[in-house]
Amino acid sequence: MSEFKEIKTQEEFNEAIKDRLERQKETIEKQYADYDQLKTRNAELETEVTGLQAAIEETGQATKVHEQTVAELNAKLADHETASLRTKIALQHGLPIDLADRIVGNDEASIKADAERLAAFVKPKDPIAPLKNTEPALGDGKDTAYKNLLENLDLEGE
Repeated sequence: MSEFKEIKTQEEFNEAIKDRLERQKETIEKQYADYDQLKTRNAELETEVTGLQAAIEETGQATKVHEQTVAELNAKLADHETASLRTKIALQHGLPIDLADRIVGNDEASIKADAERLAAFVKPKDPIAPLKNTEPALGDGKDTAYKNLLENLDLEGE
């Protein structure tokens, strides 16, 4: 080992630690040699994250629009099914199709009950028999006189 030498000036001090500072500088340069690469990679990843976040937001908005569309279509489908059920039940109970819209209810049982109540108020008229034909027969055949005779006969006894 060498003997201890006392440092009295700044230049001597600088000379004594010069080797140590160079070794430390080399160590730091080795340790942070890929700093520029990491910095550029970090910038690339931040750009990519920003793009992905924008894509996520767009997808979220599209999903909301599709969910809303599906909900609207399901509501329309339910309305059409209910209208079809009302029409079917109205016809089963002898109600006119125009009154099918008057039937209310949330399910088939309540719709049937309302249709039965409405059918009780709307009674179909008994059919009326057609009247006797009062038109003269068109034709001047031999049988016309006999047909008139038969039509005018009073079949009830005397």
